[in-house]
Amino acid sequence: MTSLIIKLANTFYAMKTISFRLLLLPLAVLLNTVGALAQTTLPVGATTVAFKKGKGDFTLAAAGKTAPIYVSASDWPGVLRAAKDLQADVQRVTKVAPAFATTKPAGQEVVLIGTIGKSPLIDQLIKDKKLDAKGVAGRWETFVRQVVEKPMPGVERALVIAGSDKRGTIFGIYDLSGQIGVSPWYWWADVPVQPQSALYVAPARYTLGEPAVKYRGIFLNDEAPALSGWAKEKFGGINSKMYVHVFELILRLRGNYLWPAMWGNAFNDDDKQSPVLADEYGVVMGTSHHEPMVRSQQEWKRFGSGAWNYQTNAKLLQDFWRQGIRNMGTKESIVTVGMRGDGDEPMSEGSNIALLEKIVADQRQILAEETRKPADQTPQLWALYKEVQDYYDKGMRVPDDVTLLLCDDNWGNIRKLPKVGEKPRKGGYGIYYHFDYVGGPRNYKWLNTNPLPRIWEQMHLAHEYKANEIWIVNVGDLKPMELPISFFLDYAWNPDRIPATGVAAYTQRWAAQQFGPTYAAEIGDILAKYAKYNARRKPELLDANTYSLATGEWATVVAEYNQLLARAEAINQKIPAASRDAYYQVVLHPVQACANLNELYYTVAQNREAAKTGQATTNALAEKAKALYANDAEITKRYHAVAGGKWNHMMDQTHIGYTYWQQPEANKMPEVTTLQAGTAAAPVAAAKPAAAETAAYVSLEAEQYTQAVNAGPITWQLLPDLGRTAGAVTTFPVTAAPTAAPGGSSPHLQYRITLTQAGPVTVSAYLAPTLDFTNTTGLRYAVSIDDEAPQLVNLHTGLAPENGNRPWQQAVAESIILKTSQHNVAAAGTHVLKFWRVDPGVVLEKLVVSTGALPATYLGPPANVTSKPKSEKSSLGRR
Repeated sequence: MTSLIIKLANTFYAMKTISFRLLLLPLAVLLNTVGALAQTTLPVGATTVAFKKGKGDFTLAAAGKTAPIYVSASDWPGVLRAAKDLQADVQRVTKVAPAFATTKPAGQEVVLIGTIGKSPLIDQLIKDKKLDAKGVAGRWETFVRQVVEKPMPGVERALVIAGSDKRGTIFGIYDLSGQIGVSPWYWWADVPVQPQSALYVAPARYTLGEPAVKYRGIFLNDEAPALSGWAKEKFGGINSKMYVHVFELILRLRGNYLWPAMWGNAFNDDDKQSPVLADEYGVVMGTSHHEPMVRSQQEWKRFGSGAWNYQTNAKLLQDFWRQGIRNMGTKESIVTVGMRGDGDEPMSEGSNIALLEKIVADQRQILAEETRKPADQTPQLWALYKEVQDYYDKGMRVPDDVTLLLCDDNWGNIRKLPKVGEKPRKGGYGIYYHFDYVGGPRNYKWLNTNPLPRIWEQMHLAHEYKANEIWIVNVGDLKPMELPISFFLDYAWNPDRIPATGVAAYTQRWAAQQFGPTYAAEIGDILAKYAKYNARRKPELLDANTYSLATGEWATVVAEYNQLLARAEAINQKIPAASRDAYYQVVLHPVQACANLNELYYTVAQNREAAKTGQATTNALAEKAKALYANDAEITKRYHAVAGGKWNHMMDQTHIGYTYWQQPEANKMPEVTTLQAGTAAAPVAAAKPAAAETAAYVSLEAEQYTQAVNAGPITWQLLPDLGRTAGAVTTFPVTAAPTAAPGGSSPHLQYRITLTQAGPVTVSAYLAPTLDFTNTTGLRYAVSIDDEAPQLVNLHTGLAPENGNRPWQQAVAESIILKTSQHNVAAAGTHVLKFWRVDPGVVLEKLVVSTGALPATYLGPPANVTSKPKSEKSSLGRR
């Protein structure tokens, strides 16, 4: 009976038709009847805190009083510290601070917090069979929270938070903080707390289980001038005073891992308290992919001598690395092994696999000698970043206990994944991913350009291919990546909880957590759309020529941004005043800044076009462009003034006036043309009707299929909102073997189209810029019209993810791979276009069938077919 009730409750929760918390009162009554209340485990995601008391609820706060918090003095320092945060969080919500003690608990209702094996309080509850540790003890970062009746003499009821280890307990604490209404972003984004006079906690057992990914973290990088300028003003530098806020944020988001800022910074040397506090808080520290043995590049500049070259300077390098391991001591770390060139550069041409393998062997010997235990007892990673992956592909190997950290191409496209069915490695595999990057074809560091549907799709690949040991993401200055950071860490914890079709719901839940439920759906949509629009072409890559002026594409793009801005500004007027600082940082500012920037380049394009024919509007357009450029600085100024100037310098990143990959020293106004007074305007020919130019093609969004044909385990899967225009379609499971011979009843999508003439046609397929993560011959699909044989097309012919490779640079800059195939139709009329699945991971966004030259556009011709998918449950997956 209990399992049936929970199953039904889960269904209600997933449907979002009713709050799970509202189910608890009748559920509690029924379960109490069967005597199973305390041992019932609530589903993950259930709302377990209410502001009105239900039957059996634990009173955390009511009538001006709060339940006291007890922690054993012998527990981890990080647990005691996080428990103090809970004390502060309850006070933030209720204005009343709970008592906090490490002495013997006493009282009617108390909160007991502790780690199994470190807390006598918790260990005694388990020994007395008052607390069931099954599913918790011995697990990684797992907690259980439940109410225990008469846990010990002098206590009637206890709300118990018990963790399997240090972070398990800490995560249990912060989960409760989140449920009472304190956002993980309360400090980093000034998210206000909704005051409550009472807090009640459901009595049933609650746990989030073990995380799917063992180490989940962020990399502060490319941090000048924004983060560095801000930290210098607020804390005197990137030091422990700043880092404690980073540590707390990571833990509140259930992350556990950090690569610290390294542009001119040395985490272990700049402030000796930083590594001490990281370990005390419970954050696992690492160093970036090119900084081996827990030593930063800056430390080599400060303490090293001679060349960063193992062939000529091995002894000094060994001494340098040995000191890094000594500095690490017993602090929880993942040690980067291997070696790249100094300053994130490739090794010299003469470097060879044998030398690199010797470097790793020598590093592990140092590790064993300095830790006085076998090397395989200290977590290590080897990052297959850029050219290092080539060494691996050519046969270089490291010991089996070293995690192979696979990497994306710096633009969010994973380069390599483990082979399906290959022998598991003890150290497993991980992923190094990017939300921010300095390098070709251009830096992108200013604002968020990372839509969640694409992050989901790529990290889903990683999860399904079992690269689940480490997930680390380069987040630049940390702000303004609030939403993608939350998503990345939440997805790493439990990928199965966020399906492909649940990304929009996630964004809405996140918006509700920051701004309340009233406008959450609208805010979630705004957040999704601005990231989607920004990903079409990153702001640093924009110029006056990006979109087509002649077809009206520029006008459409600007209208979309301005409509989004109008929506964002309207909500800003409605939300409570206390939320406006957070709202400006997270929602309004990025929309405002990007809408303005796009309109700037559009106006410059209009000005240049008007100047060609001496139009009277030329000078007015030039002045408008100058005003928009000036407005960019005003928008930045407004951001820097928010929250009393708390975030001054955080938007110092230049973003206008790029001429090559590297950023300009300062923003630069795009060139405009002005005409001298009295210049006569030349006559302008009337524009041709748009219909005359668009009659020669049929354009369809991928999701406008007529029928989706599945086969065996392979099903077509909608990826809502993924891509530059609408949504996308792919096949699941992503680990399924290639389709050997597409055709017949093998998996394919059918599109019913009408062509106005017979003869040759071109099918243009717009595909997400996925890389060949299988490292074979490139990912493929096939196309046919009517009953012709499917024509194979390879996405990656001539494409290699490296600077200087023009196909790759174009694909990531335009956020699309465009491939074409040639076909012949025998007669005008209705035809069936078939898109065949060949390899896994191919993501289709748009199809265009043309009989001649297409209009020159950036996003491709807009869809001109109104058909929608059939509502057949069997046609499309909903994972």
